Amino acid sequence: MADKYNLDYFDDDRVAAQRSQYRREYRQPMNRPPQNGRGPVPNNRNNVHRKPPKRKRFSRRLRNRIIIVSVGILILILIITMISSMFRACTGSDKKVDNNSDGTIPPTQAATTQPATQAANAAALNFVTPNIQDDNTAGYMGTNAYIWNGAAYELFGGDEYRAQLYADSINSYQQKLSGIKVYNMVVPNHTEMGLPQRLKNSSAPSDSQAENIKQIYSKLNSSVTPINVYNKLAEHCNEYIYYNSDHHWTGLGAYYAYTAFAEATNQDVLDLSTCTENKVEGFTGSFANTNDGLKTDTVSYWTFPYNVTMDITDSNGTVSNYDSPYYQYAEAGSNTYSLFIMGDNPLTVLHSDSEKGTGKKIAVVKESYGNAFSPYLTNNYSEVHIIDFRYFGQNLADYCKQNGITEVLYLNGIMSANTQVQLDSMDGLLN
Repeated sequence: MADKYNLDYFDDDRVAAQRSQYRREYRQPMNRPPQNGRGPVPNNRNNVHRKPPKRKRFSRRLRNRIIIVSVGILILILIITMISSMFRACTGSDKKVDNNSDGTIPPTQAATTQPATQAANAAALNFVTPNIQDDNTAGYMGTNAYIWNGAAYELFGGDEYRAQLYADSINSYQQKLSGIKVYNMVVPNHTEMGLPQRLKNSSAPSDSQAENIKQIYSKLNSSVTPINVYNKLAEHCNEYIYYNSDHHWTGLGAYYAYTAFAEATNQDVLDLSTCTENKVEGFTGSFANTNDGLKTDTVSYWTFPYNVTMDITDSNGTVSNYDSPYYQYAEAGSNTYSLFIMGDNPLTVLHSDSEKGTGKKIAVVKESYGNAFSPYLTNNYSEVHIIDFRYFGQNLADYCKQNGITEVLYLNGIMSANTQVQLDSMDGLLN
């Protein structure tokens, strides 16, 4: 007698074979008696429908129920989402809530502001290529400038990182100037408008200023209006719009930039033919101090067909009054450019009786490129407040509020816009 505790007794294969033998001998369908008058079931395994084991049937039912329930839940969620979306669309409840009553964006949101891609600002992102006259002569590298045909060209190096820093700064200023319209103007230098590309690609390596300005403007938020002066200067690039011996633009170049501003802001443009041109010969600018062979320059400025007075506040708070935005007694030499608004002072206010001013006031936050530009604004504004961010000691927002200023123009040359120390100085106006 076999030991029932012998492990061989529990061999699965042997047990399975015995069970199969039992089914073949005792449970053949042909051996079953007829049921209800019907004949025996054919002995054809392929035609026999066998129910699955109970455990398998239970698992299959459970799985089917899970699938049905899951699909039902998904359908319910989809219906709820559709109803919710329709409700928000009808009530407008999906609009973002602005907790700032003045409509400004908190400084902490500076990185998420929308870029200036509106149709009104689209033209500021389209740049033309200046058609610079080229006699195919060679130049050479001087001291702090490239010398070509008797003129000095300050080479530019910039990148997207610096463009982002400048744009972020302007965006943050706009957010702090509640209720004030903010404009931004970046001015290309003589290299971009006067030096042939063949030289910039070889002996005078200089990055594209058009690309840098475009990067800045594309990163400004939608509440800042970019002023594209690049195209106006490019159209007149072969005229006398930059000095030969100095890093600034001429009064004529500044005028073309003013026309771009007036057009972008839908204001009447001052007709230069109605003004009187004045000239000072023999200007030797900043590059002449360290480079030989540069042409001397003529400084031209225009007096207007209306009266303009000027109040200058120096670093000590002393106010001086003048009957013109120009120093009419300027002479030849290295400082002739200072005839425009008497040079760089913390605060200069121009008062105009132009009939087009109609009481409007604007503040120009600038470095020295703004000196030749600002007087033209007296055609359109009763007061032009010129603030040199390097020397002005007051809070800009408070100053604008106290003086009823509703517009602010940030004006920087391309070199200044890409220089960190300049950005730090501008930051100080609103800290």
